[in-house]
Amino acid sequence: MKIHHLIWKEMRKRPTPMITSLLAVTLGVMALVAIQNIAVFSQRKIAGDMESLGANVLVLPPNASLQDYYAADMHGETMPEEFVTRLAFARLPGVENLAPKLCVETSTSGQEITVTGILPRSEYQAKSAWQGLGMLTGAVGSDRGCCSSSASSLSGSDDPSSLATERTIKDLGEREVVLGSHAAASLALKVGDNIRLFDAKFNVIAVLPEGGTIDDSRIFAHLHSVQELAGTGPVVNVIEIIACCEDAAGSLISNLSAELPETKIVTISQVVQTQLAVNTLMSRLSWIFFSILLLVGASSIASVMFANVTERRQEIGTLMALGASRGFVTRLFLGKAVVLGVVGGVAGYVGGTMLAIILGPRLLNVSVEPLPALLAIGLVAATLVAVLASFLPARRAAGLDPCLVFNDA
Repeated sequence: MKIHHLIWKEMRKRPTPMITSLLAVTLGVMALVAIQNIAVFSQRKIAGDMESLGANVLVLPPNASLQDYYAADMHGETMPEEFVTRLAFARLPGVENLAPKLCVETSTSGQEITVTGILPRSEYQAKSAWQGLGMLTGAVGSDRGCCSSSASSLSGSDDPSSLATERTIKDLGEREVVLGSHAAASLALKVGDNIRLFDAKFNVIAVLPEGGTIDDSRIFAHLHSVQELAGTGPVVNVIEIIACCEDAAGSLISNLSAELPETKIVTISQVVQTQLAVNTLMSRLSWIFFSILLLVGASSIASVMFANVTERRQEIGTLMALGASRGFVTRLFLGKAVVLGVVGGVAGYVGGTMLAIILGPRLLNVSVEPLPALLAIGLVAATLVAVLASFLPARRAAGLDPCLVFNDA
């Protein structure tokens, strides 16, 4: 009889101890896969959110409160636009891009809408006082910062829809607007149509692709046009800054605070710090749970194998008397361990993935997909633990003397 036939026969004859050991291994892999899956996709979601926002540092009025960094300009507070010029003249190392914004509520076609005033790159380049500062030009050799590479917003795309991802637009006329996807749909507007805002007619030059942010429901117009027509004067709600990550986490914040003590400086890392800490904790806990459950599984497997050797002394002795080698007996026990590890690894991966897919959207509003890499980790870890736990029992079985076994009987 071949060795794999003996393995399957043995597992069918004694299913209860095998199922107990298999369950412990499966639960360990399931815990690891579920928690790691949610943590990985949660981190990806945060990275996507930060990329769609573009800026990683926000300059806000001192009395502004930041509840949602997507809506950081909807706090109702304002500050002088002159602060942007002060920051430009400061030439702070690490600053890659400045983007002042002003949000004003208005109505059009019987609907309430948010109009966001922004400055295109051409406006920066037109300011003689700012020329040579490197802002929004991405010029090689400029002293705008210490980043190893320029921010994506400096790529110079002429497509107005780049505003959705790069947070900049090259040109925007005084009576031109860019619509968010939801705003365009609700107002039934497309590129080339006209819209009335603040009793003035504007031309739609672009519709942004849906990005899943607050920008989808907004209308973007030239900052100075919004200031003039809304009668707010030269003020802004927020100054978005794209800064080198190492600077945003270091001296840049203190430099900004020293340059603009009248404002509140907020980093996106501060906003998402709690979520990142939760993700890190979840990831570490998954390995702790995984280790504990696999140790329990290893103990269970070792106990079952030792008991199996004791119960089957005569059968093992008979096999060896019939010519079975010590290596054959060792492979017989280790083969059962491999089957337990492989089945436990696959079952744990499938169960953990299903659990993550169900719990991810409910717990953290994160869509989860299977991660094949976790299958490999689960298979290798579960199989390795099962084999190591079975090694001593297998060596003990292989060391039995058939003569002594039959004499004891």
